[in-house]
Amino acid sequence: MPKTPEDIIRDEIRALTAYHVPEAAGMVKLDAMENPYRLPADVQVEIARLVESAALNRYPDPGAARLKACLRVAMGIPPGMDVLLGNGSDELIQMLIMAAARPGAAVLGFEPSFVMFRMIATFCGVRYVGVPLTPEFALDADRVVAAIAEHQPALVFIAYPNNPTGNLFDATAVARVIDAAPGPVVVDEAYHAFAGRTFMPRLTDYPNLLVMRTLSKSGLAGLRLGLLAGGNAWLAHVDKVRLPYNVNVLTQLVAEKVLRHQDLLAQQAAAITAERTRLFDELKRLPGVRPFPSDANFILFRTGMADGVFNGLKQRGVLIKNLNGSHPSLVDCLRVTVGTPEENGRFLESLRATLSNL
Repeated sequence: MPKTPEDIIRDEIRALTAYHVPEAAGMVKLDAMENPYRLPADVQVEIARLVESAALNRYPDPGAARLKACLRVAMGIPPGMDVLLGNGSDELIQMLIMAAARPGAAVLGFEPSFVMFRMIATFCGVRYVGVPLTPEFALDADRVVAAIAEHQPALVFIAYPNNPTGNLFDATAVARVIDAAPGPVVVDEAYHAFAGRTFMPRLTDYPNLLVMRTLSKSGLAGLRLGLLAGGNAWLAHVDKVRLPYNVNVLTQLVAEKVLRHQDLLAQQAAAITAERTRLFDELKRLPGVRPFPSDANFILFRTGMADGVFNGLKQRGVLIKNLNGSHPSLVDCLRVTVGTPEENGRFLESLRATLSNL
């Protein structure tokens, strides 16, 4: 008799819920931390010319040498550090955990934090240890160091700023974690463009520090490009589990072109940061709404009847992220991406209308 999925698929995989991306057609889309600004027309023309002449019949450069050279400059990667590229940072997380997935190995992260740390550990059959943040979403260094001593994790992941809470952890506390960890500590700086602080220059201080970034929040989410920077002693082994040609021809060409317009990307990030301040101040003025300070391009806020608020916004054509029920610390919490001034205005107008009807 043929076997069923229950006979073949691992129990922990069958128990998972697939990562859900909601339909957003026709909506003001403020749920995925995307940069709301498109590239200017002249840059789009430059990209179109590149695509016209791209050798789509050939495999891409497997090492993406030209793109890596651009990234070293754009990201301020210290000399002597190696660079590994992925199909978004998700693939890099998967590569890291796969490479370290010895029997009995553990991965340590924080709760709440980026959901893919836990999910990918489960995919790879690795035990995940989630250390709770404080009620104000701060990193409790004493608690983390104790958890490291107990579980001896193969990898530690720190989102800096943290997703979905938006805050930067205290840099001294992060340094304590790096010092205490027996293996690599991966500082995920997906939102570095909006934070103003980074651990990238400190790669030369800590042999076990790796810094991960993505271009998704800088206006290139459609390209799916992530990078990992750190010592070759670690990255040379992680590179062994990378699938060949994982960064395609178009991603390499377009990313290299756009990275030569650092002034443009910086202007967009500055505009988003300014709107973040305005949006935070407006949310603070709303009765029953508590926004949490953010160093990213989104704001977490708590309000009563979060499910009703989420549905009310959706009915008014505005899509944000409902985090209520995703973690005990996120009861009645919602997360809104910082959009354009017009999108943020539409969100605030819809939120006021929704709150008045609940």
